[in-house]
Amino acid sequence: MANKPFDALFFDLGNTLIYFSGDWAQVFSQAKIELMKQLKKDGVDFHEETFIEEFSRRINEYHNERESGYVEHTTATILKSLLSEYDYPGFPEKNIRSALKAMYTVSQGRWHPDAETLPILQSLKEEGYRLGIISNAADDSDVQTLVDKAQLRPLFDRILSSAAAGIRKPHPRIFNMVLDEWKIEPSRAAMIGDNLSADILGANNAGLFSIWITKYVNSPDIDPTDNIQPDATISTLGELPDLLESLSN
Repeated sequence: MANKPFDALFFDLGNTLIYFSGDWAQVFSQAKIELMKQLKKDGVDFHEETFIEEFSRRINEYHNERESGYVEHTTATILKSLLSEYDYPGFPEKNIRSALKAMYTVSQGRWHPDAETLPILQSLKEEGYRLGIISNAADDSDVQTLVDKAQLRPLFDRILSSAAAGIRKPHPRIFNMVLDEWKIEPSRAAMIGDNLSADILGANNAGLFSIWITKYVNSPDIDPTDNIQPDATISTLGELPDLLESLSN
């Protein structure tokens, strides 16, 4: 492509480059059991069901809170706070990570790269685009593991999670962190993602070109009153090169 419409392309991770298979509620339920098993292995001693219920309540409470201020508090922070209240203050960091690894391993096995992901990204990279991932997630290690599991790392110049940044999409700051690092103007970048209120609104807020990808969009989750308008819409990643070609003319 002689005249690229953008210098950089940012992608969401989940339900954009990779997709989830299975029943999320069942997977998360098993994940919490594995978390608890690892904590007990590392010496905690309290009522398992009560702890899991309280951990679930705090996760749900936090999920609601983070959508208003867009500040990302990690799963590790939530777990440490709860353990402290259960008379385990200063629980070793390595044990926190072991417990979270046990939990996230359950869901990681359910994420798979879309069939078009690798060939499309390889083509875009060969055309000279700088590629980045900006992902809302409460655990950076989980994001990095999913990236490696899908063999995506060699294709990207930057992989930034909200857990590492401390701020979530749609706040423009998480986009600006990478744009400033790359010295690229927002108008020379596009964001491709499935979530209207995070990816598309975030790109619009930050001055990026927004591309909504709908293949894994769950229609009941779309609020028609949001009135968030993408600059372009594609059904699959395979449609992205033609869209970019049309924008370059």
